Amino acid sequence: MSNVYADLADAQNALPNGFPRTETGSDLRLLEFMYSEKEAKLASQLTLNWETADIIAQRLGKITKETLSGLFSLVREGKVWLHKAEGKTVFRLAPFIVGSYEAHVGKMNNTLSLLVEEYMRDGGAEGIMKPQPAVHRVVPIMDTDDMEWILPYDNVLEIINNAETFHANDCICREQKEALGEGCDAPKQNCLSFSTVKRDKKPGDITKEEAVKLLKEAEEAALVHSVSNVIDGLHYICNCCGCCCGILRGINDWGIENSMARANYEAVVNSDDCIGCEVCIDRCQVSAITMVDGIAVINRDKCLGCGLCVSTCAPKAISLIPRPKAEQIAPPESFGEWEKQRLKNRNIM
Repeated sequence: MSNVYADLADAQNALPNGFPRTETGSDLRLLEFMYSEKEAKLASQLTLNWETADIIAQRLGKITKETLSGLFSLVREGKVWLHKAEGKTVFRLAPFIVGSYEAHVGKMNNTLSLLVEEYMRDGGAEGIMKPQPAVHRVVPIMDTDDMEWILPYDNVLEIINNAETFHANDCICREQKEALGEGCDAPKQNCLSFSTVKRDKKPGDITKEEAVKLLKEAEEAALVHSVSNVIDGLHYICNCCGCCCGILRGINDWGIENSMARANYEAVVNSDDCIGCEVCIDRCQVSAITMVDGIAVINRDKCLGCGLCVSTCAPKAISLIPRPKAEQIAPPESFGEWEKQRLKNRNIM
């Protein structure tokens, strides 16, 4: 196996999101499947810093025109990010999660699924999901009795209110488990992305009304809303099940308690009203609810604050309330701030 894949793995791991190396070589086998040798050689020269093709070409000892062609090809594959500022086009390496892996939606097969499982099991999950701040955070459902106390950055409707374009993709996580023959019955085409920029319509685009309907259907199917763990600059909402979602599996399968940042809310049960129907247990994606003497009991240390147990509680025995101020943690203001905190906590800067 060419050393370019080891170089790419190191470049990925130097990003705030992380891509930990493994003793088994599963990290390199995964990258070798996802990237051609030519792609890996070019991508391994990029960092988290935005750079022009001229600078990248100099590092490679190649002409800019050739490098630019390769970079645009990687951008189309979702393996490199592009940004235009001050009249310049600049590039940076896309992380594995969230980034190049999600770009493989629609391309998932059994081989890639097995390679991902192997890598996550060998330490990839811990190395990506354990460092803080978490990659994703939970936002509560829309269907709660009183939304006045919901913080603006936690209000699903507010998050998409100013968007101009909406797009629905299949969920890469459910695709991955489906390719292993372990899929679930949850809706698959409900990975919602959105932008404040108007553009020509593309296949998969939906209206704002359809986006709201998609989110409501996700709530009905007991899927957890999650977003990038920042306040400003959100551009997608995932709808996650505990059996397929890679980040929720961090909690359920790999024992990483803070794999997904919980919302600053918690579900509480009025034991006098609980009728022991156990509907809430079926809807909880992280097994935070148990029955004790016929009454639902919520483990507040595991509760994500998603509210899925609240909306279908027929006797209204469960409520979603803010956690005590001392327990509330505000997300980083921006993706840039998130990256700074993450690098510091990973002892990279």
